[in-house]
Amino acid sequence: MYLGCIVSPPSLMDDVDAVQAQIARNMLTSGDWVTARLDGVPYLEKAPLIYWAIAVSYKILGVHDWVARLPVALSAVALCWLTAAFGVWAFGGRAGFYAGLCMSTGVGLFLFTRVQIPDVMLTLAVALALWAFLRALDEQEPHPRRWAFVLAACLGVGLLLKSLVGVLFPVAAGAIYLFLTGQLFSAKTWRRLRPFSGLAIAISIAAPWHILAALRNPPYFDLTFRSVPGEYHGFLWFFFMNEQVLRFLNLRSPRDYNTVPRLYFWLFHLLWLFPWSVYFPAVARLSFKPADRAGRTRLLALCWTGFVLVFFTFSTTQEYYSMPCYPALALLLGSAMALGGNSVRLGTRVISAVAACAAVAAIALLILVRHVPTPGDISIALNQRPGTYTLSLGHMGDLTIPAFAYLRAPLAVAAAAFLVGALGTFRSTGRRAFLAAALMMVLFFHAARLALVVFDPYLSSRPLAEALMRAPAGKLIVDHHYYTFSSIFFYTNRSALLLNGRFNNLVYGSYAPGAPNVFIDDAQWKTMWLGPERCYLVATDFALPRLEKLVDKARLYGVAASGGKVVLTNQPDWR
Repeated sequence: MYLGCIVSPPSLMDDVDAVQAQIARNMLTSGDWVTARLDGVPYLEKAPLIYWAIAVSYKILGVHDWVARLPVALSAVALCWLTAAFGVWAFGGRAGFYAGLCMSTGVGLFLFTRVQIPDVMLTLAVALALWAFLRALDEQEPHPRRWAFVLAACLGVGLLLKSLVGVLFPVAAGAIYLFLTGQLFSAKTWRRLRPFSGLAIAISIAAPWHILAALRNPPYFDLTFRSVPGEYHGFLWFFFMNEQVLRFLNLRSPRDYNTVPRLYFWLFHLLWLFPWSVYFPAVARLSFKPADRAGRTRLLALCWTGFVLVFFTFSTTQEYYSMPCYPALALLLGSAMALGGNSVRLGTRVISAVAACAAVAAIALLILVRHVPTPGDISIALNQRPGTYTLSLGHMGDLTIPAFAYLRAPLAVAAAAFLVGALGTFRSTGRRAFLAAALMMVLFFHAARLALVVFDPYLSSRPLAEALMRAPAGKLIVDHHYYTFSSIFFYTNRSALLLNGRFNNLVYGSYAPGAPNVFIDDAQWKTMWLGPERCYLVATDFALPRLEKLVDKARLYGVAASGGKVVLTNQPDWR
């Protein structure tokens, strides 16, 4: 299911989705697998493993958008399998199956693997690290040394995926667990975990890239405890001080991110784990005493979840940041579902009621928009609010009632999905009810995929890129930030000048020695536009009044329009 749903959406989206894909292509074509670049500008803020995975996929299968999605898709599948296997080892076959079901059909994992972010890969590394941790400590484990080395390797991989949090989450969760079980200061514990040889393994995996990145992007050491636009302090300062320490303290510059209110951050997990979150009350009835393997796993899952959520409570938060605790919650839920009881039966009734209400709402929307016309694409009917897009779900606020007229097919499939869920869980309990709820979510995910097809012109600039590739050669200029039209760069595989685009993610690298000067202002653009050379400008509809003030409206020739965005040229004979 995940391979089909993740690989199949029509186009790479603007913003981070196409950014990751293009960085990987730049690495492959340039041969520089150390320093990530966007439009030639050093991009130093992220660890490289997701770029490497995408680039290797390109090398094997060619450069395509669906190939760019493969590492995330395969990681999601592996995470679901790992959660199930972890549950089987800890609780038995039935609970393990339910844990895998919770992981694979929960809203959060599906929603946050729509774009090319490494969080699902990090979650896989954290989950494997903590399973290896328990197995290395298990008295019945015949190969504790092997699992200790798996733990160490996962820590090294975590560093290459999300830097320090890739180590912090499993280490902190494990340390809290050891403290609560009285094993933290036991020599036997540390002999089984082999910290010194493990540290050597983790360093051997993570250190080479960090050393090379530092050497290629000096200065090497700078402890400046301030983040000021226009100052360049090299790779190490930006990657560790700015992106880790100052970001945690909400002092990072540029401040191109937002934060979810803390209460919402916690409560959203009822949605991210839906429909299985209705069984959280049953989790409270479980035993967390570390008397057996099941109790030890539940206690570790509690430490694991608690640390991740508390950590982000005191930091900046995006909706998907807590993904590394999803497997822990899935293990707890699977364990509770296998044991059954009144809380589980009541939870199933809640699923039935929620699904019935959702089905009624979907049918009501279908009726409400049955006669609403749908001219053009869905962008016409959306209430665009760019100020909210620093949150990962910011586009959800764009929806209006008329927009649902463009979503009739997805609404119909969603209504059918919810009816299946409502009827399948109404009189059933146990395994049959769980399978009905899972089927509901599979159908709903396909409805969401159909909706992505409708949103494609709005969320991606692929139609504009295709128009540019058909047009005569000319200088390409992108208005505003690189991220705003990142899919243009991927689908055309061209560099461009950025009009008023020196802010957010590209600011720091733009001051690096040797960085290309790809940034222009309005005055420079006007001079170029009125000159003899053919130019193309990609912009949003909102930019047109500003552009018309800079040059005569008659000098803005339309090449293509899609999703509230346009391609303009300064030459009338562009066809």
